Amino acid sequence: MKSGRKAGVWRRTAAAALAAALALSACDPKRIGELEEGVSTEADVRARFGEPENVWDSPAGQVFEYNRQPEGQKNYMITIGPDGKMAALRQVLTPENFAKVRPGMAMEDLRKLLGKPARRTPYPLKNQTEWEWRWVQPPNSAMVFVVTLNDDQRVVNAASMADRRAEANAN
Repeated sequence: MKSGRKAGVWRRTAAAALAAALALSACDPKRIGELEEGVSTEADVRARFGEPENVWDSPAGQVFEYNRQPEGQKNYMITIGPDGKMAALRQVLTPENFAKVRPGMAMEDLRKLLGKPARRTPYPLKNQTEWEWRWVQPPNSAMVFVVTLNDDQRVVNAASMADRRAEANAN
């Protein structure tokens, strides 16, 4: 009986986490609509999106990472220019960015390009790790982009495929 209760609690907790993630991502279009490139400030971005998951330095300024993984299907990178204004806001989980992932690419460059993955799966016997990002192929196909990294933290290969998890949840 106790294990049945634990499973029920786990399911309710997982359902609540999923609902929270979906609610958060549902607010993104509104937040994005309230920001304007070249006008909105860093304070405006932080007021709408909160603290970034990561901050990267780039030649264009600072890049704020807003991650919607593992339950969401988007990752946003918002560039704050040297003048303190938002220079760019982009959703980075796109076929164009996936095409930039090449064998030999460093893990840090991969992370700066796509943001934090939804899942990391180590394969110790192969000395490899798989990173996965969930994304949507227009118009609305749930997909997963998978990158294999070697023990030197460099890309070995990458592929995109249908998200079986999303298909299983739909049934």
